[in-house]
Amino acid sequence: MAESQVMERTADPANSNGRFTISTLISTEDRGRPHYGQGDTVAYDAAQANHLTHNTFYMRTFGYNTIEVVPTYENYANTKVSGEAKKTRPTLSDLHSFLKQESSHLHPPAYELHRDIIFPEEGTEEEAGEGDAKPQEEPVRFGWVKGVMIRCMLNIWGVILYLRLPWITAQAGIALTWVIILLSVTVTTVTGLSISAISTNGKVKSGGTYFLISRSLGPELGGSIGLIFAFANAVAVAMHTVGFAETVRDLMQEHNSTMVDPTNDIRIIGVITVTILLGISLAGMEWEAKAQVLFFFVIMISFVNYLVGTIIPASEEKQAKGFFGYRADIFAQNFVPNWRGPDGSFFGLFSIFFPSATGILAGANISGDLKDPAVAIPKGTLMAIFWTTVSYLIISATIGACVVRDASGNVNDTISVSSVGCEGIACNLGWNFTECAQSHTCNFGLINFYQSMSMVSGFAPLITAGIFGATLSSALACLVSAPKVFQCLCKDQLYPAIGFFGKGYGKNNEPIRGYMLTYVIAICFILIAELNAIAPIISNFFLCSYALINFSCFHASITNSPGWRPSFNYYSKWVALFGAIVSVVIMFLLTWWAALIAIGIVVFLLGYVLYKKPGVNWGSSVQAGSYNMALNYSVGLNEVDDHIKNYRPQCLVLTGPPNFRPALVDFVGTFTKNLSLMICGNVLIGPGKQMMSEFRLASRGHVKWLTKRKIKSFYTDVLAEDLRTGVQILMQASGLGRMKPNVLVIGYKKNWQAAHPQTVEEYIGILHDAFDFKYGVCMMRMKEGLNISRLVQSHINPVFDPAEDPQKNIEEPPVISTLDPDALVAEQQASTAFQIEQGKKTIDIYWLFDDGGLTLLIPYLLGRKKRWGKCKIRVFVGGQINRMDEERKAIISLLSKFRLGFHEVHILPDINQKPRPEHVKRFDDLIAPFRLNDGFKDEAMVNEMRHGCPWKISDEEVMKNKAKSLRQVRMNEILLDYSRDAALIFITLPIGRKGRCPSSLYMAWLETLSQDLRPPVILTRGNQENVLTFYCQ
Repeated sequence: MAESQVMERTADPANSNGRFTISTLISTEDRGRPHYGQGDTVAYDAAQANHLTHNTFYMRTFGYNTIEVVPTYENYANTKVSGEAKKTRPTLSDLHSFLKQESSHLHPPAYELHRDIIFPEEGTEEEAGEGDAKPQEEPVRFGWVKGVMIRCMLNIWGVILYLRLPWITAQAGIALTWVIILLSVTVTTVTGLSISAISTNGKVKSGGTYFLISRSLGPELGGSIGLIFAFANAVAVAMHTVGFAETVRDLMQEHNSTMVDPTNDIRIIGVITVTILLGISLAGMEWEAKAQVLFFFVIMISFVNYLVGTIIPASEEKQAKGFFGYRADIFAQNFVPNWRGPDGSFFGLFSIFFPSATGILAGANISGDLKDPAVAIPKGTLMAIFWTTVSYLIISATIGACVVRDASGNVNDTISVSSVGCEGIACNLGWNFTECAQSHTCNFGLINFYQSMSMVSGFAPLITAGIFGATLSSALACLVSAPKVFQCLCKDQLYPAIGFFGKGYGKNNEPIRGYMLTYVIAICFILIAELNAIAPIISNFFLCSYALINFSCFHASITNSPGWRPSFNYYSKWVALFGAIVSVVIMFLLTWWAALIAIGIVVFLLGYVLYKKPGVNWGSSVQAGSYNMALNYSVGLNEVDDHIKNYRPQCLVLTGPPNFRPALVDFVGTFTKNLSLMICGNVLIGPGKQMMSEFRLASRGHVKWLTKRKIKSFYTDVLAEDLRTGVQILMQASGLGRMKPNVLVIGYKKNWQAAHPQTVEEYIGILHDAFDFKYGVCMMRMKEGLNISRLVQSHINPVFDPAEDPQKNIEEPPVISTLDPDALVAEQQASTAFQIEQGKKTIDIYWLFDDGGLTLLIPYLLGRKKRWGKCKIRVFVGGQINRMDEERKAIISLLSKFRLGFHEVHILPDINQKPRPEHVKRFDDLIAPFRLNDGFKDEAMVNEMRHGCPWKISDEEVMKNKAKSLRQVRMNEILLDYSRDAALIFITLPIGRKGRCPSSLYMAWLETLSQDLRPPVILTRGNQENVLTFYCQ
């Protein structure tokens, strides 16, 4: 059998202009054969068949008649291609359930209609407004050379290169100068690697350093760094401008020319200069980039001029100033250090040099103006670090090999080579600088003359031009960086009153208002004309950014988030952590007080954002780290057995929609906040499977409502056939590992007498199920009721509040009037008694039966909260009148061992007295509608009579439970006597034996026990296992 011949068709160049080559493999045997799905008729349901008849373009997906689409760029992009409608993939419901006729995603696949925009360049994407009549003008975008490398190199080079590097070489020697350079570059290189990793982990937009940190570490740290980094750049404009102005003033003084006085000359020149730079910036990024290229060429010419000057034979005037050309003995002498002056130490010189290695973020700061930031930022930043490092190393080595440390500058200091009493290398070259060298009065030489590069160069004015280019380019870069970073911060609205400056203008969305703000800040600091005290703070702000960038890379890596997939792989999380630590150390080495100020400002801004909790979600590594910690701790809990000392009431609260029962939510939220688990459960009943997406939408709204109310709780809902089944699902499936509910909190069914008896049967069945699952139970009753759904005008869930009409079908699906999460959050929050200060009232606990201690523990936890802290807690227990003192002492002793702080104990000796006749009659009238009135017939006859109505009460059951019924009546009388004015009442929940106590009788007990009471009543019953202990192990 012959093998099939497979022919490869070369992709069209238009289809392969990206990073991938697209080709098609077609068997020669199949080239003339129709593809599957084209020749045969495919069966569909009527709705899909009719629709697809009019949309034959779905035949083009693999030649098969389907609404599914192949992977395309547009399905994953947040923005849309300019001039094209937004296209989406079919939803799961379209594929699995029902195809919506009007679905917006039913369109010809863009990957076949426009092959050239499958992977469009990021620079071509625009968020065009709806209804734009004409396409927007294409913005200016830069590549990695012009946009990043040149910009970073210009920002790294500065006056320190020209005026301080020769002096540092003379102090530290060539060897240690290289160590200082390489140590500084190590920090910037590590930071550059971290920037490269972060910037290639997804699409980078405008905002630069702020965008990278905030989207990695979250808005808290990102916002604080963004604000101080933008401010530092604005002040850096003034610093570089003043450096330029001082140089111009010095040149004017050399020619005996001044405008007013030295200080005001700096101010005048600085204001004029920054105004010109502002004009260049406002002209647009294209003009700004051209100016930067001009400055770059000026600096490069000055470098060439310097190197040429080192090989030109020295004139007699230059020799008098210490320049003799390349000589091995000069190199050897300058190779070792010669510390002088107050800054004559390694770390002193390091603190002076390190700011000249910064500036690596200049390219990242204009990330929104780059063609491909993910490529440009790593490539341009690392290349800029490499070439500037080479320039620093070359200049320090060459000038250290050409110029001696001390020289007088006097051309008359020549001597014969064999002269006696001359010290130093210059003696061998015919010059005697011994006198000024010994007295440290030399005005020239590498260690004394800051303008050594000008002296060595072939043409000194070119070095001055280089200084101008370095200062002005750095000032211009900062003038552009500050508004760009601040604009992104303004758009995120993390801080108040700054949104005004976020508006952009023109095709490049230029932050004109941000430029003006930066200009004003720069003018203010230029007018000071003395920035020596502020400069260290700015350096520390930049180092804060470096530390956080490195920490961002480390944190994103250590959390193992699946979303951390940088295409730049040449980084290490441990190296990034090292870079973060070293950056902080350098902050304190530079200026410890400035480091403290910088860290203090960061902490203050961090605290503000943490307090405000902005509603943004950027998928930060902090979120990933929180998930990892929660997961690890939750799994770790499984390794430790439960202990009574660590018992916490973890509550499953049957709230329905939480905004329907705010009092129930507030009560549980008060004593579980920062202590234990709280889950708000909602059972959705009826045939609502088609509405699952709407229910999920409502779930998000309920979570937001809880967050707005400052309730620390989870929310979960389940879809079930009936209430009891849904609650069973919740009790069995809620929670995670050891963090599972152990207390069921439920509201009292106030309308039980008017409701359909089957719903009452379900309600009591839930209590039985809770005890079967070893849950404790808390039931809350308030005089005004718990459900306020009619007040908030939202839907009524018949699971919890069936219609008053007993004939109404309880299986009717819930009516939905609002499912908008924003509407749920925006509704007015209802106030409850658990949100107000209770003052000096009482919390009364009726601990009638020992349930393990839950009836005591919950009020104790409640009393620890501020709103209930002033309340006095009273404990009531039953007893005999002839043993009151002994029983009171025994209970006080027990409570003291529990260390609950309950000191007021009351014994109720009259708990078994007969209640008043009118109250007994009221109870009899309460159960009368539910009695079977069987005349004490045998059990078989009774069961037959109440077939289909198990809630009916037989005469025998009334008689058997008479004592218990009378006890409830009597307890209500006691509650009215002792606790009428209490703030809250806790009482042990009576238990009705399953299968022996009808639901209507049990509800009559609860009704009788808690009726006519003004304060909220909490009926509590533990699961009969200890939750309190007086042992320490």
